[in-house]
Amino acid sequence: MAKRDYYEVLGVTRSSSDQEIKKAYRQMALKFHPDKNPDNKEAEEKFKEAAEAYDVLSDPNKKSRYDQFGHQGVGGGSGGGPGGMNMDDIFSHFGDVFGGAHPFESFFGGGSGGNRRYVSRGSNLRIKVKLTLQEIAVGVEKKLKVNKHVACHICQGNGAQPGSSFQTCPTCKGSGQVRRVTNTILGQMATTATCGSCSGEGQIIASKCKSCHGSGIERGEEVITVKIPPGVAEGMQLSVSGKGNAAERGGIPGDLLVVIEEVPDQNLQRDGNNLLHEIYINFADAALGTQIEIPTLEGKARIKIDPGTQSGKVLRLKSKGVPQVNSYHRGDLLVNINIWTPQNLSGEEKILLEKLRNSDNFAPNPGKREKGFFDRMKEYFQ
Repeated sequence: MAKRDYYEVLGVTRSSSDQEIKKAYRQMALKFHPDKNPDNKEAEEKFKEAAEAYDVLSDPNKKSRYDQFGHQGVGGGSGGGPGGMNMDDIFSHFGDVFGGAHPFESFFGGGSGGNRRYVSRGSNLRIKVKLTLQEIAVGVEKKLKVNKHVACHICQGNGAQPGSSFQTCPTCKGSGQVRRVTNTILGQMATTATCGSCSGEGQIIASKCKSCHGSGIERGEEVITVKIPPGVAEGMQLSVSGKGNAAERGGIPGDLLVVIEEVPDQNLQRDGNNLLHEIYINFADAALGTQIEIPTLEGKARIKIDPGTQSGKVLRLKSKGVPQVNSYHRGDLLVNINIWTPQNLSGEEKILLEKLRNSDNFAPNPGKREKGFFDRMKEYFQ
C-alpha cells in the first residue's frame, strides 16, 4: 500500500509555517490518540501516520529531502509501517508538542511512564590541549588539571547533611510528577508536570548539607588523564565520558571535550597527513650533487641531491608524514628544493662565472618552463 503524501496527512501545504504544521499535528494526535479511541486499529494507524508525517515535516533537513525526492528521500518506500516508529518513540520524540510530558499522561491520564523521576545531568566542559607535531605523530598521554564542579566532600554528592535521611516527597508520593485532571470539550484530560516540591526527584532531604546547601556539588579540581591517538588535527574534538561537571545530588556527570590545538612547527608544514619542507642549496651543489640534512618527525635525516637538480624539484620521502587517525596509513614528507642565487659576489667569483656564462651547459632551455611550487604540490596530492 502506497504511503500518503505527508502534507495531505496533516492537512497542510508546502508553504505552511512550522507553527501551522505543529498545530495540525497536535490536532491529529488528539483526535486519533489510542486512549481516545480504544481498540480502534484505524485510529491507531492514523495516529502513527500523523507522527511519521510530523517527524519529517518538522525537521528542516528531512523536509527538504522529502520535497525533492518524496518518500524515498527520507528512507520510506511504497508500503510498510510508519517508519519503524513505536509508541514510545513517538511520545519521546514529540515531547515539545505535548509540553515535555508523555501524551498518555498529559492528555488522557493513562499509559506507562507515570513514575519516571527526574535525574539531573552535569554540563559538559571544553578544554584546549596544545600538541607539537612530534606528539601528534606518535600519540600522547596528557594529564589535565581541570577546574570544575565536583561532588561535595561533606555529603559525597547526595546533598544531605551527614546522618540526615531522605523522605518520600508527600506532594508527588515519590513519582516526581504531579497530575491535574480537568474537564474539557474533548472529555476529561490530565496534565502532568514536574513536582515543584522535590524538583522531580521523588524524595526530599530532611536536612540539607551545610557545605553545599543541598546541591551536592562544589567547585574543585580533578587531574584527568587523556589518551590522545596519533594523527589528530587542529580543531579535532575528543570526548571523555563522565569527566565534565558533576551533576546535582548524584546525577549523571557531563563529558569533558578536549579540543586539539596544533603548535606550528618551525621546519615542517602540515598539509593533511603530508608534511612539507623547503630547502635552499647553492648552485654548485645543484650542479654537482651533494647530500644534505633535513628535519623529520623522528629527527634528522640525510637525503641525496642528484647532479643537475633543478630548482623546484620535489623529493618524496614515503611514510615520513603524519599517521592517519585510527589507521595504519601514514602521509609522506615532501621536500621542495630551491637553488639560492648569490647576491654579493667577489671579484674572483665574478671572473669564474663569466668564464662559465658562455658554456653550452649553462645555456637555459627557453622551451622548458618549470611548474610553480603549488602546482607541483597539487599533482602530488591528487
